[in-house]
Amino acid sequence: MAIDLSQETKKGRVEQKTVYESGNEMAAYAAHQINYHIMGYFPISPSTEVAQFLDLMKANGQHDIVLIPGDGEHGSAGICYGASTAGGRVFNATSANGFLYMLEQLPVQSGTRFPMVMNLVCRSVSGPLDIHGDHSDLYFALNIGWPILMCRDPQAVYDMNIMALKLAEDPEVRLPVLVASDGYFTSHQKRRVQVFANREDVQAFIGPKPPQGFPDTLDRNNPITVGPYMNEPDFINNRYQLSVAMYNAERVYDRIRREYAELTGRDYPILDLYRMEDAEVAVFLLNSASEIVKDVVDQLRAKGIKAGSISPNMIRPFPQKAIAEALKNVKAVTVGDRADSYGGHGGNMANEVKAALFTHGNRHTMVISRVYGLGGKDFYAEDGHHFFQLALDAVAKGKVEVPFDYYGHTPGDAQKAPKRVLNPLKYEDLKTGLITVKPNEETGKLDVRIPPLRALTKKPKRLAPGHGACPGCGIFSGLELFFKGIEGDIVALFQTGCAMVVTTGYPYSAHKATYIHNLFQNGAATLSGVVEMFWERKRRGELDHLNLQDDFTFVMVTGDGGMDIGMGPAIGAALRNHKMIIIEYDNEGYMNTGAQLSYSTPLGHRTSTSNVGSHQGGKLFHHKDTPQIMAATNIPYVFTGAEAFPQDLVKKAAKAQWYAQNVGMVYGKILITCPLNWLSEEQQGTKILEGAVNSCFFPLYEVEQGVTTITYNPEEKNKKIPLADWLQMMGKTRHMGKPEYAEALREFEREVERRWTILKAKHEHPCL
Repeated sequence: MAIDLSQETKKGRVEQKTVYESGNEMAAYAAHQINYHIMGYFPISPSTEVAQFLDLMKANGQHDIVLIPGDGEHGSAGICYGASTAGGRVFNATSANGFLYMLEQLPVQSGTRFPMVMNLVCRSVSGPLDIHGDHSDLYFALNIGWPILMCRDPQAVYDMNIMALKLAEDPEVRLPVLVASDGYFTSHQKRRVQVFANREDVQAFIGPKPPQGFPDTLDRNNPITVGPYMNEPDFINNRYQLSVAMYNAERVYDRIRREYAELTGRDYPILDLYRMEDAEVAVFLLNSASEIVKDVVDQLRAKGIKAGSISPNMIRPFPQKAIAEALKNVKAVTVGDRADSYGGHGGNMANEVKAALFTHGNRHTMVISRVYGLGGKDFYAEDGHHFFQLALDAVAKGKVEVPFDYYGHTPGDAQKAPKRVLNPLKYEDLKTGLITVKPNEETGKLDVRIPPLRALTKKPKRLAPGHGACPGCGIFSGLELFFKGIEGDIVALFQTGCAMVVTTGYPYSAHKATYIHNLFQNGAATLSGVVEMFWERKRRGELDHLNLQDDFTFVMVTGDGGMDIGMGPAIGAALRNHKMIIIEYDNEGYMNTGAQLSYSTPLGHRTSTSNVGSHQGGKLFHHKDTPQIMAATNIPYVFTGAEAFPQDLVKKAAKAQWYAQNVGMVYGKILITCPLNWLSEEQQGTKILEGAVNSCFFPLYEVEQGVTTITYNPEEKNKKIPLADWLQMMGKTRHMGKPEYAEALREFEREVERRWTILKAKHEHPCL
């Protein structure tokens, strides 16, 4: 990679030091030096680390930022918007579908002109699901009214984050600003970075907050209305003012980057031009790939080819005039887009470059558009040579033969089409007849009889072995035990999470029954549609040819925080009472993105966003009682279960199936172990689950037709253990036994006992 050492080692007017960090670490480092008031966030790879690093620094007392975990990206964006109206400095970071989920909120913030800074760590937008880096999320940001700064390396991530806030708060701009870097390239790759040695110098550069004249919802002497209803022509005037502010941002940024260059010796002109002074062919790329292509420029120059490269440091506002000027003597340019503008005959950058040339009277520079690098596909020097060759060929032929195409895709081969590896499950193997479920007219409940569990071992597993779960993961042993109580055919929907990711690596799948995936938050709504389509097609006779021996059992599997971000759609599905089961595996965190806290994480527990240090002792608020929330929707059956109590779980599964086929929705929560992130020995899983139940932290009960029944009472069996004994079984909670965390332990014990007492009261009084 072409690295300008003179640029890397320039001396500025402020004291600096060298660190060796990744792009995500540098975003967090800049944020902690700025010392924002608020960060609203929600974990999504690859941006999650930004909040993790800030939380770790917070635990050690390195900053005062209040970190607020949202219930989803939409919620995190709302947190940030509310905080920004209240006069403080606000920060966020997100990626991919998380960015799209919050998209509705972002034009609200720019339209009402409240500044903040958000890092977009660019990643592929699904589906199908791919978590690696391209710019398909970034291109959705082009029309939200936020200036967009680009970061090609970790140094730029640090510097742009500092300049972004100054740009956002400038009176001529007063807009939220997006800072974009490449996921898993810039975000995770470490390199040497120069940083301000003293926080005071950072804060002196950006200036005091709040700037004079900014509206503030906390100013009682000047009450304001935020976001009023507007009619035409006021709305078009608002949009015009926003447009003016956006174009002001280019000029203001240019001033800010010059000031920053004087301080640090590092300069980020609006266009990063490499050997463009006499270039005849050029390549236009964004971010990390643009650094690779500089090596190619040097190699071509050594052969006498006048090559150059262009990469903007700002794409909103689009530096149209500067690009037209840079290309005025260029005969052909290849524009690489790491995302497609589907149906637009070119990627977004290619079409904007064409518009820039046309607008400024350039009719001679030929433009070749190529979409490359999707899904994190690497970009190498040989790919850069290919892009230059496209431009050279156009010059030689005097025309562009293929104006738009993809680069790096491979043709299919019918001989290599994926073949079925797993045979479909047979109905007769799944319908054993060993489990009986009958309504009891006297009690209004179901009577269930199950055989000895060994008799059910002949039932085939719903999931094939060979998936990629961590050693000791309790998801699949817990789910398979639950499925032992389900007879016949199922259709399963998995929300995004560990269970989904480790079982479906294209072109293979560990699922032996029909499987659907949809996003973290929308599984319940999606399966609702499947369920209702089944019943309607059955009513119309459209499924008669399938000779179904029984109705399907529809099961949604969620976990890893899916009942946080997905709580709203789940409640909606419950209120509509669709005939389906929601089964939540509770591993007490967002394990699929790196063990961040979820709302099911208990008080005081250590996660990567509730660290333990001298200034913080794990999660700061209590866990969500999801079964009670779902019971409040009056669905026919709610239950809890644990693998350590197998007969109890299988019985409840059988009940769940009956209700889901005959009455309506069922919700079940099973506690499962996560040795990797609970910091526990994998062979201790069953013991830990027993401890969770016997300490009354995770009581086993059911709510059947509104009546609560405790199905296992450790007090009656003389097996109740102190909560502290259970906590000592896991490394993530062992710190709670130390004197400095005694109050947190007492508060946790009080809450567990309170919930247990209420549950016993409901058990004893059916009307509660």
